[in-house]
Amino acid sequence: MTDSQALIKTLDFQLDIQSDNESLLYDATLEARSVYNQSIRLAKEGVDWNVIPDRVAEDASLVKNTIQRVVAKALGAMENYYEYDDYNKPSHTKDGTYPLRANYEEGYNLSLTDDGDVAFRISAKPYKHVKGVLDGDDAHLDILKTALESDAWTIGTAEALFRNGNAELHVNVTSSEGTVRDKENSRTVVGVDVNEDNVALTALSKGSVEDTVVIEFPDIKFKRHRYFTMRKRVQNAGKDSIHDTLEGREERFVRDRLHKVSRHIVEWSQQFEKPCIVFEDLKEMRDGLDYGCRMNRRLHRLPFRALQHYTSYKAAFAGIPTAWINPEYTSQCCPMCGHTERSNRHKKRFKCQSCSHQDHADRSASVNIAVKGIEEHQEWTVPALNSLPTVRTVRRQASGAVDAPTVTHDAVRGYQTDGVAGVSD
Repeated sequence: MTDSQALIKTLDFQLDIQSDNESLLYDATLEARSVYNQSIRLAKEGVDWNVIPDRVAEDASLVKNTIQRVVAKALGAMENYYEYDDYNKPSHTKDGTYPLRANYEEGYNLSLTDDGDVAFRISAKPYKHVKGVLDGDDAHLDILKTALESDAWTIGTAEALFRNGNAELHVNVTSSEGTVRDKENSRTVVGVDVNEDNVALTALSKGSVEDTVVIEFPDIKFKRHRYFTMRKRVQNAGKDSIHDTLEGREERFVRDRLHKVSRHIVEWSQQFEKPCIVFEDLKEMRDGLDYGCRMNRRLHRLPFRALQHYTSYKAAFAGIPTAWINPEYTSQCCPMCGHTERSNRHKKRFKCQSCSHQDHADRSASVNIAVKGIEEHQEWTVPALNSLPTVRTVRRQASGAVDAPTVTHDAVRGYQTDGVAGVSD
């Protein structure tokens, strides 16, 4: 296994297309389907693969670069079929649309506008272009803007496609200089517990808990409740335009705070030797929520997914890998004795009724996440936890990070490392 791998990311965007050019793009994706089907049919008939692109181009009304990329995709599917016995032979009767594949600056172009947007131009047909601006996740737009302005990133192949009736562009970007280390080669695991008003971090190495911190952001919870109340009032008054304006302000405020917190997480993690940041995989968490209307609204609007995503891509820029673990029992398990059924959590206080260990509840969860990260992604033995460092809390405010009073609940300073089995440098 290599010590690192090139940083390659696929960024997904919606296309805000000018005028009525969406129909032109749709027709081009139908033509791409025809190119794909014909390439598969010719390959099945035994036609020399080297001449298939020219044969297909005779009947296709797409730009040459797109034809070459779609044919390459079709022949790649045929190659997989011949290489692996368990592959089904590719069909040459695909229905619907097929993505337009193109190289950067050959089949499509991107540029920054004076308004800070990313403009696109896609060569849908010869001498016919589809133009507009990209819309999508703020984190993906940040990465693409960085790639457009920095020589350290290369913009590669993209696919223009229709998904659920909406036009999209998927762009591949590659780091020209930086790499992301394989998570298996990490020496420190940083467990991250994301909550409604804070994020708890614990750095666990082979021999000890290196450090721990709780970063608070109570203003997100406060602002969301405030904007929710304001929107309800203007909605009841029938002023929908003000409702949309308030919603946009809330989104921008929350996004700004989450970006600041995610930068803090990455910067804090960088102080440790070969860190790997570990998150809980909470994709299915919302499916089982039913705690009443008010609580459901609060829990469904938890920013955990956005914060995890912002942290993940910022960590990638810093060469730090990220990993995901099953969240089961991370908030209930005692990090000292491992009991789950005899533990009690009340607000921010965790107390184990088996060994009487007391701790900051969110810090306790971050320790468990780090332990699970070692168990699932590392080959070294989890150290036996005898004591934990004092918890330090940091509050994120508009002016930056401010240290807040320490919360310990009888946590013991220092950390016992004697008697740890199976640990080696």
